[in-house]
Amino acid sequence: MSTVKERLESLGLTLPKAAAPVANYVPFVRSGNLVVVSGQICFGADGKLGAGHVGKLGAEVSAEDGIAAARLCALNVLAQVEAAVGDLERGVVQCVRLGGFINCVPSFSGIAGIMNGASDLMVAVLGDRGRHARSTVGVAELPLDAAVEVEAMFEVR
Repeated sequence: MSTVKERLESLGLTLPKAAAPVANYVPFVRSGNLVVVSGQICFGADGKLGAGHVGKLGAEVSAEDGIAAARLCALNVLAQVEAAVGDLERGVVQCVRLGGFINCVPSFSGIAGIMNGASDLMVAVLGDRGRHARSTVGVAELPLDAAVEVEAMFEVR
């Protein structure tokens, strides 16, 4: 059975440094055996939003770029969880829930498919521990005009 680190490597990914909050909130809260992660936008490895991840789905952002943005959000969520528990392999019991916010035009009907980018990455990295409940909504605007934002809740040790 492969470890979280091995799964990340096989996907060609590394966890970024956990992003600092940009306003009056904390990036995660640990309460008992739960970690709630504040919404993470689609910062790349350089800590910036890529050109294809800024704007609205159904307008300037393609579905492919939206899925990639959701994957980056999930990777940033995992970085926050690692900051909270120290080790994803030993510390994470289960991804309980993901919440996705898709910056889109009112007529865009593909929000679930965009959010699959985050859901699929969570399962690819954590295996069955990555299976989760989920909600996804289309929104009129996100911080920094990011295409996607993902929040999460994890059961941890």
